[in-house]
Amino acid sequence: MVLLGAVLWGVSGTAAQVLFQRYGFNPGWLVMVRMSSAGVLLLAGISIRLGLTHIFEVWKYRRDSLKLILFGIVGLLGVQYSYFASIRYGNAATGTMLQYMGPIFITTYVTLRNRRMPSTMQIVAVLLALIGAFLLVTDGNLRAFTVSPLAVFWGMISALTLAFYSLYPQSLLHRYGSATITGWGMLIGGVAMGVINPPWQFSGHGSLGTWGLVSFVVLFGTLIAFYVYIASLKYISASEASVLSCGEPLSATIIAVAFLNLKMGLPAMLGGLCIIVTVTILARKGSSD
Repeated sequence: MVLLGAVLWGVSGTAAQVLFQRYGFNPGWLVMVRMSSAGVLLLAGISIRLGLTHIFEVWKYRRDSLKLILFGIVGLLGVQYSYFASIRYGNAATGTMLQYMGPIFITTYVTLRNRRMPSTMQIVAVLLALIGAFLLVTDGNLRAFTVSPLAVFWGMISALTLAFYSLYPQSLLHRYGSATITGWGMLIGGVAMGVINPPWQFSGHGSLGTWGLVSFVVLFGTLIAFYVYIASLKYISASEASVLSCGEPLSATIIAVAFLNLKMGLPAMLGGLCIIVTVTILARKGSSD
């Protein structure tokens, strides 16, 4: 389940790259459609299974409501938009790899909050991630970026917001359930994006093929991917799931190289491998603590 979800996320990133770079779609518009549609469908499914009262429980408490709004706008909308913006200016493989720097920020925050020195393995993981990021964006060339600076900027923002949405909503997730909170977060983020980028302000070349890609991003790359990932947590730990979710950057890279003629040198590939190893080290460290 977790591998299927990760692969669907990776493939949807590549589909988004095609929409942005070949057909002129706007990342803000796609994020708005993706989040709003997935949020509505997710909440509808939960209400059918558990009832309407369950999904509206969070809105009874002002503090929880404010946390939910912040989570939806800063967390989910932030990570979705910055990830797609990174893909628009670069490619799906690089954008996904940079987003996987998120665990580094999580580790740094937890270390500072607990006022304890990081372990040797955590220090190694951070250094490995920094080396990996350097190789990924320069392809080993000390004098030039092989990836657009804007792609790198938005990729790092997506890593920061990934760390935020992983850490911030923990109390909400335990109290109301991950599916309900994520459903509302997606809907809130989609509505907020709609204020900036209304659905009628569409730009791009619309055709049967492009609308098929949009449908894939919404249904398979968002709704189904999230559902199977969450369902997998019934059978494996979150740490094990985070290791297996490395299938996302791998699938995004394989598809981009195979079908979009993405050129990646050996240093860039080694950099991506360093980042994946980093996630594995931190996840295993987390499971042993």
